[in-house]
Amino acid sequence: MDQVIKNFVQYFKETLDIDLLPGKWQDKRSLPIFLRNMYDFYETSILSRPCLIMAVKEKVEQTPATVRKHLLQVEKKWQDEIIYLQQKVTAYNRKRLIQQKIPFVVPLNQMYLPFLGIDLREHFRNIRETEDIISPSTQAVVLDYLNGDAQTRITPKVLADKLGYSIMTMTRAFDELQGIGICSITMEGRERVLRFDPDRRKVWETMLEKMRSPVKKRLFIKTSSMNSFGVKAGLTALADYSNLTEPLNPVFALTSKQWKKYHADNSTMVFDIPEPNACVLEIWSYSPELFEKSRVVDRFSLFLSLKNNSDERIQAALGRMMEKIAW
Repeated sequence: MDQVIKNFVQYFKETLDIDLLPGKWQDKRSLPIFLRNMYDFYETSILSRPCLIMAVKEKVEQTPATVRKHLLQVEKKWQDEIIYLQQKVTAYNRKRLIQQKIPFVVPLNQMYLPFLGIDLREHFRNIRETEDIISPSTQAVVLDYLNGDAQTRITPKVLADKLGYSIMTMTRAFDELQGIGICSITMEGRERVLRFDPDRRKVWETMLEKMRSPVKKRLFIKTSSMNSFGVKAGLTALADYSNLTEPLNPVFALTSKQWKKYHADNSTMVFDIPEPNACVLEIWSYSPELFEKSRVVDRFSLFLSLKNNSDERIQAALGRMMEKIAW
């Protein structure tokens, strides 16, 4: 039995205490070849309802519109319920799958089976999900390397002085990175020394899904001293890095500590929605000034802050921005 089906069975047992016994669907030969190449098919029974599981073979996410087309083709050969099974689905596509009423399961994460009245969201497994996401301080260590400023001999003390964290926090970051296997850590005298894989592109691609958006919160504010306000972020920064038009509400970034100090020292008005002549303030989990260039946030952090934006123009601009990086 494939791992994805094992996870599917385990998920039902853990969350609903339902034992499933899926078996290979023998009639899949009647389906078009491209569907047989793309999916494995299993039949089972869930609460006495015959169900066909359409399990994606590759870890390539299809758009919900494409999944809908595939389901319609399979429905010609299977008259009961069909469940789309995928190891990983973005939050944006999960929402679209639900909008299209497509039954789906992401093992150990979420299941949406409207024909059974079941809708278990990812917060039931948020601890398991966040285990794969590195901490903001560890992310800062990775970004320090990716932005080309890392020393050849990296120690917890060097990074603590450079990034503004404690030595203990940097030691934990070393442990976290060593567990991922993207770097080597050796003892030189009494010091631990970290060295990343020399291929920066490989480091970025390996760590991308393990890093989070630095943005903790967004506020809309009006301030009298815009010129000395944070560093450019969001769509304002993306306009600097690409040919995207600047947004009507300029975007800046600060840490929580910086924002509290700024708010106390300056006259500011805070709004819940965009207002004319207001700016967008992003509160970041690490200092946006660590890797800024000419008062603009770094490309990697910017990409992380916008990668889940559904606007195709923004995604195209992000792609052009990343293509310009000299790896």
